[in-house]
Amino acid sequence: MSLFAGLNPAAAANVTLSWNVSPDAGATGYKVYYGTASGNYTGNVVVGLVTSVTISNLSPGITYYFAATTLYGASGEESAYSSEASFVTPGCLTMSRRTSCSSPTQLNFPVVPGHWYEVQATTNFQTWTTLQQTGIATSNNWVHITDTQAASFAARYYRLVLH
Repeated sequence: MSLFAGLNPAAAANVTLSWNVSPDAGATGYKVYYGTASGNYTGNVVVGLVTSVTISNLSPGITYYFAATTLYGASGEESAYSSEASFVTPGCLTMSRRTSCSSPTQLNFPVVPGHWYEVQATTNFQTWTTLQQTGIATSNNWVHITDTQAASFAARYYRLVLH
């Protein structure tokens, strides 16, 4: 069984999962497991003989891991887990605290496929300077950017532009 994750564009904190039909004629449904650590699933949802489900209310900026099983018979016996799929829910731009006034600022943010991002900085909220642009994201992932010039400014503010 293969499990696929994709962003549900209607809501950033939802993910739609789909999989291939089990070739076993005795299959009575599927069970999808999910959690925030690989192989450690804290939630699950039982679905009938459908091959997709939307998992809602996921926390922004968190990586979730998913696996599915095939259910058999009235007692709900389960197959082994499918291969695992992961998904980073869209979230906010975060900064890591500088360890000293001369150390660089670390900026981190999750990306979604099909978009590119631009990190900009300002000292006055009128003139913005582009620090870095990403390429078009091909998978859910976290991007980490270092502002090596941060120590040159008394105050510096950042924004993330989604394209």
